[in-house]
Amino acid sequence: MKPTDILFEDNHLLVVNKPPNIPVQEDASGDTDLFNQLKDYIKIKYNKPGNVFLGLVHRLDRPARGVMVFARTSKAASRLSDQFRKGTVEKEYLIITQGKLEKKSGKLIDYLYKDRNKNVVSVVDSTFEGGKKAILEYEVINRLKELNLVKVRLETGRSHQIRVQFQNAGTPLWGDQKYNPEATVGEQLALMSNRLKIEHPTSKEQLSFSCPYPDEYPWDVFKFKD
Repeated sequence: MKPTDILFEDNHLLVVNKPPNIPVQEDASGDTDLFNQLKDYIKIKYNKPGNVFLGLVHRLDRPARGVMVFARTSKAASRLSDQFRKGTVEKEYLIITQGKLEKKSGKLIDYLYKDRNKNVVSVVDSTFEGGKKAILEYEVINRLKELNLVKVRLETGRSHQIRVQFQNAGTPLWGDQKYNPEATVGEQLALMSNRLKIEHPTSKEQLSFSCPYPDEYPWDVFKFKD
């Protein structure tokens, strides 16, 4: 982690700007993961002996980037997890999709099923066993030829939800090598956790965090200012 990737920290929270293509937790690839990087960061910065506590209270897909919050105490982990479970956390994402979104804003409602063996999510009928309802709201901020810069707010937090729902709507995310057949090797998924608003686990203060807008293609073609 670079110092600039740390957005906020106190005795209870650690908020970071997750770089793209880094797994949040250790996976089969064996690549260095964000969770253990942050534990090492805390251990070195605060000269902590033994095992360092860090609570993982939500996730972000490996190829995605943006704001993530971690808990530095078990009490904070429990209270933050409760916020995510109850849906009181406000999560806003920015994505870039390919194709034409017919409406400038709207709501997508689907039922999703995850094949855990293949780590692939698909849209299924509402009666499909194991299918879970997925709801999001979106607003198109800008359009440029076949690309759309879109703001997304999740009502549910299903695995790969944004990627699968927009693919199902005919406008897959740019660079999504799992769900976009037009994506090519080397492209980076255009999905960013842009804002996260939580209640501080001890002070109860409302905190809002955002991350810098990427200065790279295809983000830079929109010259978006936050």
